Amino acid sequence: MKKPFFELMTPQLTPPLTEVKNGTVTSPAGFRAGAVYSGLKTPGPDKLDLGILVSDSPCDAAATFSQNSILSPSVTLSREAIQGGGKFRAVVVNSGNANCSVGEHGIIDAREVISLAASQAGVRPEEVLICSTGVIGVELPMGLLRAHMTEIELVDDGGMDLAKAIITTDTRLKTRAVSFEVGGKTVTVGGIAKGSGMIHPNMATMLAFLTTDAAVDSGLLKQVLSDAVDVSFNLVDIDTDQSTNDTCILLANGAAGNSPIEAGSDAADTFAAAVRDVAIHLAREMARDGEGATKLIDATVTGAHSVDDARLAARSIVSSPLVKTAVYGRDPNWGRILMALGKTEIPLDESKIQVFINDIQIVESGAAIPFHAESVVQALGQPEVYLRVALNVGDGDATAWGCDLTEEYVVFNSAYTT
Repeated sequence: MKKPFFELMTPQLTPPLTEVKNGTVTSPAGFRAGAVYSGLKTPGPDKLDLGILVSDSPCDAAATFSQNSILSPSVTLSREAIQGGGKFRAVVVNSGNANCSVGEHGIIDAREVISLAASQAGVRPEEVLICSTGVIGVELPMGLLRAHMTEIELVDDGGMDLAKAIITTDTRLKTRAVSFEVGGKTVTVGGIAKGSGMIHPNMATMLAFLTTDAAVDSGLLKQVLSDAVDVSFNLVDIDTDQSTNDTCILLANGAAGNSPIEAGSDAADTFAAAVRDVAIHLAREMARDGEGATKLIDATVTGAHSVDDARLAARSIVSSPLVKTAVYGRDPNWGRILMALGKTEIPLDESKIQVFINDIQIVESGAAIPFHAESVVQALGQPEVYLRVALNVGDGDATAWGCDLTEEYVVFNSAYTT
């Protein structure tokens, strides 16, 4: 029996990848993490806001950063470090404070945080990357960070605590790990992410940390992350706003003991698939957890002239406030989908367009066809809503993820700091 389209489009884990139960950034061998509550976030049960991720051995690193013209010094310092090459051992991260738009103190404080974390982790400051997330325009309370950094205990299973420490308005932790075999060695890729609002990536609108115990050629590592980001974090939208602090880091320490994975090998393809799986899972979870959201929107555009056109169109659909509100209200107003498609100005032939909602076709040849309205209303009421637009002018396909836009989003963000 043929599966519905929306089931086919749901990401499936395929051999040789195996999911690691409750996997995180410390699932790969040789990584430890820990976190504490330092007072950066408002007090609450089980809250954490300051953490460190550390590798027992030096790592090759790849990263992507926000393209916002206003950047946190945390982004500036980490980007400079990555561009300078070399090996890294640790990432220090805080939530509750973006350390952004605070003048020269931002750089001074970020450098001190790096030094404090290096001392706690037992590594050199030049081996530490830094990330921050939270309210913009407030200086880091360095007294609190100095007092609490020494309380961080770095443990083998500390990935969940680190995942908890990086969240802000998130309502759930976002974690993932998968493993596979390379030359008789088990290799693992793990990741955590945060992101619930201010999400409209231009690489990248969130914090995401990925780790692997694979030995990987450094050039391949960078290419794999860039490709994975293009099909995951860069295809998520929650509210069309792009943050000032966003960073995605991939660390590889080689602790699995495999021969280095080289570009062009079968192992390279499997490794890329593993990183892509983790990144897409985390990206979907961010969209699902959008501020005030009640539904995940999965928009697939097929048959575009190019992949770039398909990505632009899919992202336009999930970012449209009118599409988002229609999904929230379970309104089968398919014209909004065509509007979001058309405003991208990609080349298309309106007479060839087909539109489906959860496998129910509602448009053929660019015009409405008879459909059972109540069936579509029920489909729009599902926790996951799948929108498919077939352009039928080429072979470019892409999927983007977003969420519905609700009253709760407006209420929450109207009083974010008060």
